[in-house]
This record gives sequence, structure tokens and C-alpha cells, in this order.
Amino acid sequence: MGNRPLVVAIGKGRLFEESLRLFECMGYDVAPVRRALAERRMLADEGTSRLRFLLAKDRDVPIYVEHGVADVGIAGRDVLWESGTDVLVPLLLGHLMPTSRCRLVLAGPRTWQERNLRLAHNLRVATKYPNVAREYVWRRGLSAEVLGLSGNVELAPASGLADLIVDIVQTGTTLRENNLVELETILDVEACLIVNRAAQKLRPNAIQGLLEALEGLS
Repeated sequence: MGNRPLVVAIGKGRLFEESLRLFECMGYDVAPVRRALAERRMLADEGTSRLRFLLAKDRDVPIYVEHGVADVGIAGRDVLWESGTDVLVPLLLGHLMPTSRCRLVLAGPRTWQERNLRLAHNLRVATKYPNVAREYVWRRGLSAEVLGLSGNVELAPASGLADLIVDIVQTGTTLRENNLVELETILDVEACLIVNRAAQKLRPNAIQGLLEALEGLS
């Protein structure tokens, strides 16, 4: 087990290129990983054979790590919170991956800015993060139904499907284009390194080496 490559799960979405750049900066040859993505392959050994990359959908990365298919992974805090997975988070990577920084917010039409949400009844909240939204609604003591959508949640208030939305915001442009404003920040989001609990015990040297290399990039 000690000689096999360390398996690293990374998402094929918005964090892909920035994740690979981190490994390039640490001296790994990731050209085979880029070829694997182009060829729609799920697994690829980087050029030095020290790491094996598992290319997954962003939301699946924590699941692969939790169940030990991957030893470590890179995932956004929003994805990690939504998944509810039991993994270790030894390092936040926002300072190394600046485009991963954004906010998970409650947003809605401007008319909601002056309203007391706790006094509103039968709210409907549309989101791609139903688990996060339900926890937020419960924590805030709101009377709200959470509607899970797979995309374009900004359309929900205009179409009458929902009153408010919970979604990721980086610049706020998409909200403004849909006549929405931020009401509350739920979570500051950034990428983080996640580690399988068993792998931390079985492969401590390899994982510690990766952690130290990442910390050395700061």
C-alpha cells in the first residue's frame, strides 16, 4: 500500500485548472491529467507516478474521499457542507486558489431588504444547496419550504416559483441581471484540502508530505 500512488480526487468544474496549477507548482507533471479530461477518462497518473488523479463531478469529490476511493481531494466548502460527508479538513486553500473564493448567500428581490424574515410565513426558497438551505432556515427559525433545483435558481423569484434563493455569489453580476440583491451571507466559501480518515492513519507520511508542499506555496 505504501508504494501505490496517492489518489487525489479533483472536480472537473470551475476548480479544475486552479487545482492542477497547484500541483504543477509543487513539481508534478499534470499534462497526463489534462489529456485524461479531454478524453473523458476518470483516472490518470501524473507524469512522476507519485499521484493518481480521480476526475469527478465537483459535488462527488467529498463522497469519493469519505469512502476511501480517493485518499485526498480538493473541494469547495459549499460542496463539502452540502454533502455532509465525514472527512478531515487540514488545510484551507483560498489564498492559493483565489478564484475559489465566493459567498453562499440568501438573496431575493429588493423589496425583501426591509422585511423581517422571521415574520414572513410560507416562504419558498429555491436553491442548488437544499441541505445547506434547510439547516440555515432551521437555524434562523424561519417558516420556509426549500425547493431543490439543478440550475438557474435566479429565475425562481421572477417566475413565481420561489420568494428567495440560496446561491453562490462571486461578483454579484448575475444577481443584478435578475433584479436580485444579497440579503444575508450564509457561508464564506473557498477551496479546501480534504482527507479520508483511514488514509490519514494508513498513509500519514505521504499525506503530510503533500500538506507541507502545499503550505510551502504560501
